Amino acid sequence: MDEIQILVRVCCSAIAIALFVCLWKVLNWVWLNPKKLENLLRKQGLNGNSYKILYGDLNDFIGMIREASSKPMNLSDDIAPRLVPFFLETTKKYGKKCFIWLGPKPQVIIMDPELIKEVLSKTYLYQKPGGNPFAALLVQGLATYEEDKWAKHRKIINPAFHLEKLKHMLPAFHLSCTEMLSKWEDAVPLGSSREIDVWPHLQQLTCDVISRTAFGSSYEEGRKIFELQTEQAQNFIDAVREVYIPGRRFLPTKRNRRMKEIKNEVRTSVKGIIDKRMKAMKAGNADNNEDLLGILLESNFKEIEQHGNKDFGMSIEEVIEECKLFYFAGQETTSVLLVWTLVLLSRYQDWQTQAREEVLQVFESRKPDFDGLNHLKVVTMILYESLRLYPPLITLNRQVNEDIVLGELCLPAGVLVSLPMILLHHDKDIWGEDANEFNPERFREGISSATKGKVTYFPFSWGPRICIGQNFAMLEAKMALCMILQSFSFELSPSYTHAPKSLVTMQPQYGAPLILHKL
Repeated sequence: MDEIQILVRVCCSAIAIALFVCLWKVLNWVWLNPKKLENLLRKQGLNGNSYKILYGDLNDFIGMIREASSKPMNLSDDIAPRLVPFFLETTKKYGKKCFIWLGPKPQVIIMDPELIKEVLSKTYLYQKPGGNPFAALLVQGLATYEEDKWAKHRKIINPAFHLEKLKHMLPAFHLSCTEMLSKWEDAVPLGSSREIDVWPHLQQLTCDVISRTAFGSSYEEGRKIFELQTEQAQNFIDAVREVYIPGRRFLPTKRNRRMKEIKNEVRTSVKGIIDKRMKAMKAGNADNNEDLLGILLESNFKEIEQHGNKDFGMSIEEVIEECKLFYFAGQETTSVLLVWTLVLLSRYQDWQTQAREEVLQVFESRKPDFDGLNHLKVVTMILYESLRLYPPLITLNRQVNEDIVLGELCLPAGVLVSLPMILLHHDKDIWGEDANEFNPERFREGISSATKGKVTYFPFSWGPRICIGQNFAMLEAKMALCMILQSFSFELSPSYTHAPKSLVTMQPQYGAPLILHKL
């Protein structure tokens, strides 16, 4: 009997200790560690709201975004108040050296160009935040990996984005643009005009381009994947705008179940495309220099063969994730670049005229070619300015995984740093009094001249992790814009409602209806 009592007491003691440890960890997570970090930041002259248990500033942050996106804005390019109202309020209240709380972690806002340069250069110290497991359900791949794994994937994928390879993709760009313009021409006879919401057309265009250039297939084959990834993106945004409680992703909620269903369905579809290609490669029936998937598989095979070890290459699951990234990033970035460029040129007719004159001077009515596209100065200036005012991503976030020194700041491990691209791209101290106005002239001598050599403009990120698909996106955008200008003039429709909204990328909340005139 005594032995049983002792055993019970031991078990009760063990349970009590385990509960105490768990409670201590929770207390440390939701209160003690955040308050310690807050004190460390304040001692260095950084200011922000006092930490509120668990949520921090998250409720105010989300509430202000919901309020701003609940109604359209005036027709203006001063869009930061609609997209990042809490960031603006915080910087006005505390200055540019400040922090906010998105849950129990402080996020330091960095707006000094030299510090931004350091953050984006030292990728081994400032890494992508990995705190929300829901991100893995959307997409992984090169954009999310770090250190050795990132270096390996970048090396294998690089050949797919060499300029010589991109030249071979121009026919796919041209074919996809031709199909879109044929639909517009059917709807708008010569000499007439008609309202068309160009946003879904541009989304389909870029879906079609990535389907052809990445997988040698058509939009129809990849359409389901795009639709599922769009739904997944909305689910992901909803998830990250809530405090993440460890283990929450395992709860059988409706959203969690749906996100897992989508991930599995997309994986099955992409794996089917890869399996078909690998079967063709083994049979000697595939030309692996024609599209991104073929080049990727060939590069991966060579890397494994060279080292005689599969560990030097990608696994089939890693190839699937890179293909999902091709689909998602390749489609999203170019479609939003094109839609905001068309909206801007609809409002600034003088720049539309200048761009059309340049295109007609270089190509007349001919099919745009690689050399001609790279010599378009006015079109390039317009695209750069569109990316300044309407960058696809509005912020870049990085995580500090060890105690480090950034300029005069000592940042402890666990702090996030935010590079608010949307604020920097619209900062009057950097761009002058016309910072919120469309003025492509500022890029006449290139990006370095416009930024005075400082890291204040990074729509495709900057440094070692600059977007690998930057040249791909710009070439596709130039091709599409040239072909549109050759065939149509356009202006904003009276039904256009100005409402930029961030859904992973910055999109027009109510579409982009334009009045098209067939030339």
